[in-house]
Amino acid sequence: MIVVPCPNCGPRNSSDLRNCGEVVERPDPQITTIAEWRSYLYLRKNTADWMRETWYCRNGCRKYFVVERNTVTNEIRESGL
Repeated sequence: MIVVPCPNCGPRNSSDLRNCGEVVERPDPQITTIAEWRSYLYLRKNTADWMRETWYCRNGCRKYFVVERNTVTNEIRESGL
């Protein structure tokens, strides 16, 4: 079990939340190539280190927020909207 701090609801069990994956900056649609879109949509770093992730609070405030989490130890450093 991972306890994730929701900025609105406080500490929540990870079963109350949904991990939406790594935060990836969206490319500019005006100048992005097809290969860059494919990379944005399907490729992730999946590193064994600190990673910024988007989570969704599905049994509480129903809002998305960003968490910085160590993918090896599940330690959480930062949480915010």
